[in-house]
Amino acid sequence: MKANRKKPEYNIKETLIGIFNPSRFKSRTFIFSFSLCIIGIIIIITSGNNDAVVDITNFEAGKVADRDIVAGFTVTFTDEEATLLRMENITRQVPAVFRFSAASNMQIMEAWNSFCNLTGRFSNEESEQARLAIETEYPAGFPIEILDAYLASDERADFRNYGVKTLETLLKQGVFLFHREDVRHFNPDVAELQNNEGQTQQVYIAYNDIITMANVQEALGSIARSSEAPILFKAIAVDLLKPFVMENVFFSLGESQRRIDEAKAMTTPVIRSIEEGKRIIRKGFVITEAEMQELEFFYLSSPRRDPKNIIGTIFMVLLIYILLVILQKPLIIGKELSDSERYLLATIAGVYIIGAVLLNNVSLGFDAFPVSLLMPTALFIMILAVLMGTRIAMIMALAMPLGAFFCGGFDFYSYLIALMSAAAASTVLHNAKNRMSLVKAGLIIAASNCFAVIVVLLIRQAGIYDYPILILTAALNGVICGMLTLGVLPPLEHALNAVTPFRLMELSDLNAPILRKLFTAASGTYSHSLMVANLAEQACQDIGADALLARVGAYYHDIGKIDNPDYFVENQTDHNRHDEIAPRLSATIIRSHVKLGVEKAYSLGLPKAVIDIIAEHHGNSVISWFYNKAAEQEEGVNSDDFTYSGTPPHTKESAVVMLADISEAAVRTLNKPTVGKIDKFIQQLFDAKIEHGQLSASDLSFNELEVIKNAFVKVLAGYYHSRIEYPKQKEES
Repeated sequence: MKANRKKPEYNIKETLIGIFNPSRFKSRTFIFSFSLCIIGIIIIITSGNNDAVVDITNFEAGKVADRDIVAGFTVTFTDEEATLLRMENITRQVPAVFRFSAASNMQIMEAWNSFCNLTGRFSNEESEQARLAIETEYPAGFPIEILDAYLASDERADFRNYGVKTLETLLKQGVFLFHREDVRHFNPDVAELQNNEGQTQQVYIAYNDIITMANVQEALGSIARSSEAPILFKAIAVDLLKPFVMENVFFSLGESQRRIDEAKAMTTPVIRSIEEGKRIIRKGFVITEAEMQELEFFYLSSPRRDPKNIIGTIFMVLLIYILLVILQKPLIIGKELSDSERYLLATIAGVYIIGAVLLNNVSLGFDAFPVSLLMPTALFIMILAVLMGTRIAMIMALAMPLGAFFCGGFDFYSYLIALMSAAAASTVLHNAKNRMSLVKAGLIIAASNCFAVIVVLLIRQAGIYDYPILILTAALNGVICGMLTLGVLPPLEHALNAVTPFRLMELSDLNAPILRKLFTAASGTYSHSLMVANLAEQACQDIGADALLARVGAYYHDIGKIDNPDYFVENQTDHNRHDEIAPRLSATIIRSHVKLGVEKAYSLGLPKAVIDIIAEHHGNSVISWFYNKAAEQEEGVNSDDFTYSGTPPHTKESAVVMLADISEAAVRTLNKPTVGKIDKFIQQLFDAKIEHGQLSASDLSFNELEVIKNAFVKVLAGYYHSRIEYPKQKEES
């Protein structure tokens, strides 16, 4: 019990001695895990191609090559320089975009009409007054001779319409405002025009045909001369209309840059390849720039086998082994690992890291694809969570992706995705009770993967086209991991004989053949086992222990009574067979049901935790009834002959089953049990177990014992409550 036990003490010196203890190096666990480490190192070291180029520092363009370099494998790469040159050529074909300005057109026409309205207020005889008004409103705007000719004309009223038509024709062609420096990165020959609403008209105009303020006079003269206006208007049109002309077409930097970006995005990269067997560098020949470029690409594509990296990997594997030894301490993982659990842990960690490294060397078809999306990280973590517990799963959820990252299997982004997936997988199966939970867990992990991928894509500022395929892959990874776990767990459970919630749920089926046989051969024991299961389950729920394990252990704790059911009181009616035999023989038969139960449990392939409950449910207590009876008949009776051969419970669940077993059997003997009687009686039973040291190894506290007692009293009082005696029953009694 907690009150009587000292907490284990750990110090660095003892831990290091334990790690490098020679006896450890002789264990099968060490040999197995060390072999996996060696295999991993060999794969990592030999994952590169033997024909890879180790050093190219002696090669230089213009120098004579001192040896041949032959491509040992095919390399496909993107020629960045050629791709950049292609992109520049494509962008140089994109025309700059210009837009008409409706506001400028309106301003020009309003200015011309205002001028015509001003001059229209004066007659031909009032030319002096008109000239003064015009010079006041438009100082130095018109040559005097042009103004005199205009004011003296009898057709002056018709000049308004001729001017409007001339200006409209000019503005329709457009008067451009731009600088050559603004459009030097675009098509040097033509520009693209857009109308006032911004819709592309697919109208292109050569820069040589563009009208600007520098050549607007020529454009006005040409338009006027080709019109049907009077000769006088044609003569004065240029000087008369030029003051009202301004630019109405402007360079659109934003739209032009968008066209450039679209062209760059649609540019196909220049892909080059170096075929296997190609002689990249020829001995005795001068190295050209093109050959040097190919050599550099081949060198960058070759797997690196730096000796420093190899040494670092070996030391890292040694460090991982040391950490595994430290982490297997019960203080950290909460329990002592069995050999099979160590094998499983080493195998999963080794397969995961080696698989990540090998997968990273496989070409996936496009760059920057997170390798972890193809790794079933959640599958490994969920297997550990179900078979070994949430705490170990959480530890490995941090360690495995980190190990793959340090070994070069993951880049930073792959590590983030794997870490998120593993963290979700380590928690989603907490308190899972059925296999459908695995399907739900797969969906939760899929959502977690998608979230991690979106975060990574945002950090990398990836293009919008990368999102669908990566998010879909992330979702499939989670769903497939859940489905694979559903298929992998059953054989692993049976191979490792592991105690999982799913295995326990299967064993709790009362239609199991062994339980049906117990019901047929020993119905009293069967009923007793069911009641013990109810008591143990309720008590374990109240103290936070594994209620399902306690219930299953209670179902099977007395299966050893199947062979001799009549020798146990719960199966007897009006005849006690022990009255016919000696107390020693009776004790031997009673004791044997524990050994027979353990043998049957092993033959049935029950989990070790359930078998422990069967072996420990009587501990090493004395069968007091037959011991006292033997002591009455003879002297010098040895209590060891009447003692169960088991060991006291070492888990809370096993201790609860022991207490439930003795409490249920004893309460049956009470006459007219009440809550007070049951409470007092059970307390006496508990005190006796404590006094004889049957609970010292169970880790139960006194507070938990009080909770267990209250749970027993509640259940037993409800089951064995006093009933009303009817008249006929009173007469019979």
